[in-house]
Amino acid sequence: MKFINVFVAVLFVVQVFAQDIHFSQMRFAPLNVNPGAAGLNGKYNAIVNYRTQWNSVADPFTTMGASFDMKFEEPRRNKGFLAAGINFYHDIAGDLRMTTSNVNLSVAYHLRINRSSTFGLGLQAGYGQRGIGSVDGLYASQHNGTDFDQNMISGESFRQTSFGYVDVGGGFVYNHNSLTENTFRSDGYNLTIGAAAYHLTRPDYSFLQGGNDDLEIRFTGFVESEFVVDRSPIALMPALYYQRQGTHQEIYLGTYIKYHIIKSSSRTSLREGFSIAYGPFYRFGDAFVNKLLIDYNGYALGISYDLNLSSLTQASKGRGGIEFMFRYTLLEKHQTRARIH
Repeated sequence: MKFINVFVAVLFVVQVFAQDIHFSQMRFAPLNVNPGAAGLNGKYNAIVNYRTQWNSVADPFTTMGASFDMKFEEPRRNKGFLAAGINFYHDIAGDLRMTTSNVNLSVAYHLRINRSSTFGLGLQAGYGQRGIGSVDGLYASQHNGTDFDQNMISGESFRQTSFGYVDVGGGFVYNHNSLTENTFRSDGYNLTIGAAAYHLTRPDYSFLQGGNDDLEIRFTGFVESEFVVDRSPIALMPALYYQRQGTHQEIYLGTYIKYHIIKSSSRTSLREGFSIAYGPFYRFGDAFVNKLLIDYNGYALGISYDLNLSSLTQASKGRGGIEFMFRYTLLEKHQTRARIH
């Protein structure tokens, strides 16, 4: 019981000191990773995410998200293209019912380097809101040296239980995609590399009277790829993600192993692509993540489950979070519909 109390208190402190939400299926939360990703995944790209975790410890932490991005028509001279997107998330954290909501608009321009490669710059601006449903939590000042005593005065003074703030971010992305150029042979590869920074305005993020808790800038970097193994029905989709926010960092890597049950073709409407993929991923010092991805003709369903491996395993009983993703992508006519990226 003592360990669980400490665990819940630590979770509260982590939330108060401004940690962003995250999804394990980061490939399918693109605007949360880099605003420059708008327009890279087809003409239209719509995604819904849902995640819940820590059910074995307290009230679950639940995160819901959605995004939509689109590519505008390219000019005739074909030097580049403009794209835009919108993303939203709403997070509810634990027994205190702490909520964080954010809606952002992204604009990106992708300059064509050659037929297969682009370099893009994206900017994001939006509005966020935080709220807290209850102030009856556990605080460090209530620890008596042995355990937490709820009868002790915490000394914490809340100046507000909800507030809003303006948010700004930006990033750049390099993309090479030659998978779409040979529709039956599936030659080529897809490679995307990007870096971004969020919360450039560093808004005040504290509920407490006299609190000094500006939201730290979150830096992100990622590499995603996809390539076919020896022209077989099998493709690998390795990825590496890095995030840093203040003193906290996350390193996350793994690969999907995708099997094409039916390969689609842009040359005939009679072949609709169908594939299934399994992805083992590891978040350093935290969790091992199993992912399942099913894709049919532009519709994709993803399920992942985090197995907690950190020092919090005693309280979490090894249970992490389960996450669901649904995506619809409308690819352009010249693109191969089987591509999941």
